Amino acid sequence: MNTSEKLIATEQRLGAHNYKPLDVVLTRGEGVYVWDTDGNRYLDCLSAYSAVNQGHCHPKILAAMVEQAGRLTLTSRAFRNDQLAYLYEELAALTGSHKILPMNSGAEAVETAIKAVRKWGYEVKGVPEGKAEIIVCADNFHGRTLSIISFSTDPDARSGFGPYTSGFRIIPFGDAEAFAAAINANTVAALIEPIQGEAGVIIPPAGYFTRIRELCTANNVILILDEIQTGLGRTGKLLAEEHEGIEADVTLIGKALSGGFYPVSAVLSNSEVLGVLKPGQHGSTFGGNPLACAVARAALKVLTEEGMIENAAVMGDYFLEGLRSIRSNIVRDVRGRGLMMAIELEPEAGGARQYCHALKERGLLAKDTHDHTIRLAPPLVISREQVDWAVSQIEKTIS
Repeated sequence: MNTSEKLIATEQRLGAHNYKPLDVVLTRGEGVYVWDTDGNRYLDCLSAYSAVNQGHCHPKILAAMVEQAGRLTLTSRAFRNDQLAYLYEELAALTGSHKILPMNSGAEAVETAIKAVRKWGYEVKGVPEGKAEIIVCADNFHGRTLSIISFSTDPDARSGFGPYTSGFRIIPFGDAEAFAAAINANTVAALIEPIQGEAGVIIPPAGYFTRIRELCTANNVILILDEIQTGLGRTGKLLAEEHEGIEADVTLIGKALSGGFYPVSAVLSNSEVLGVLKPGQHGSTFGGNPLACAVARAALKVLTEEGMIENAAVMGDYFLEGLRSIRSNIVRDVRGRGLMMAIELEPEAGGARQYCHALKERGLLAKDTHDHTIRLAPPLVISREQVDWAVSQIEKTIS
């Protein structure tokens, strides 16, 4: 047995089998590339589900992490630290937020938003206690906690974990009329992904979010956009909401907020929504810790200063053009926005996973989702030459 086979065998023996990864054991990363324990190099077209937008092991984020780790890592929020205020300032300047609540994971940010808008519903909107409703979309993916899977429509994510949390109304994604019909006097919020990533990079019709914004405003409903995957440059804009020129009341970010170095997330909103949370009513030991703040500050800085968002827009268009030029009778659809793309295969192709295995053998790492879709999301630092190489490997694999 070589090193990777030994490590895989140990994982199988000792680890819970709640993941089914491709059998590649990675040991090093730099920019768009990762290397396995046998020294093989791969172009990473998953970016840890968009957590590594800035590329693997970005030297400036690494330097910020090392420097802060040598000074102070954690105080808990019982005391103040000298990094949190700066992160607040920089995030507010970048996104136009008026109030910010830092957490660790994306799922924690979602849970925080759910709690805050329910409390807002009771204290500000006047919904009867215990009656608050949140509108969500079918095929959503917002995380893995019990409340979140309670409104999942994915049987794998949901089955066997009940009893479930109530208070959610599920409607089809991209259907503004269904949204309008779902609103009632107890509706406090809508929680939506600008693009459904896990569902297979599903992009709603043009004008959808403009209409959703109008409906939320007219009915005093808080619009929460889960930008944990779509935000921070992935779609060629800082936030995906910018494609329709709207503003959410609550925006959730995570993943690339740390460039993949550390779990950091944040709820971005205003005083009306986050102002309902008083001391002792919500928090997290690690949320807003100095190490997280220093890392996030550096991650945001390189994202904006090094032109990564602009590169995502240009390279995304170029990559999509290349993928659409591939002639193959097993390709049903190619879609994307920025560097968030998907190749949906015909059902008779036999599933996307085998093609992800074949791409791995060619030195490209991608992930299947929803059986028939290959999802592609390389780091935002990808170059034209690297896109050309990736398109040629994909063409050879699926033609």
